[in-house]
Amino acid sequence: MKKTTLVALAVLLALPAITLAQLPQYPPPVPAGSAPDYAFDISAKDIEMILKTPPGGDRQLRVVDMGKYNLGVGIIHRGPTNDKPGDPIHVLYHYYTPEVYIIQSGGGILTTGGVIDDRKDSPGVPNVMNGPSGAGIAGRGAFSRKVGPGDIIIIPNGVAHGWSQITDHVDYLSVRPDPDRVLPAGWVYPSLMKNAPEEIKTK
Repeated sequence: MKKTTLVALAVLLALPAITLAQLPQYPPPVPAGSAPDYAFDISAKDIEMILKTPPGGDRQLRVVDMGKYNLGVGIIHRGPTNDKPGDPIHVLYHYYTPEVYIIQSGGGILTTGGVIDDRKDSPGVPNVMNGPSGAGIAGRGAFSRKVGPGDIIIIPNGVAHGWSQITDHVDYLSVRPDPDRVLPAGWVYPSLMKNAPEEIKTK
């Protein structure tokens, strides 16, 4: 093969890498363990799209490496619980990740705290939402209240939390500080990978 042909072939093979390197990235990459110097966007349109995508349930939207800790943000959908007052309330607990619930729509009875009866750690690999967790039944000292749109609930790690008497649905954002870094830093919900907000020029 002639030298000129080899050079041309090498240039052609390098073109995809050159093209990819020139594509703008939003957000731009940050070295692991370094705090980012830019903001992250998750639009209302993106959240609505994800809520409409089967099968529903828990969706981690993004886990950001904040430098000294990770921060996860998820959207959660719960359908009708079909339970009656007085039925056992199933609860979860998370060893390392506290949660802040921001109720978007719908509502129900949220039970938190107290003793966890029939407590069992979740087997297998921890999920990307909460890290090592477990489940049980709400016991003595648990507190129940009705929640709806606009309510915010702060749930420390290890505290039981569970839903009951959801007649239609409840959708809520969950913000998860992760000082122990049990969540996968850099995680992005797949359909959000290509989405970036439209920039507005202010100058």
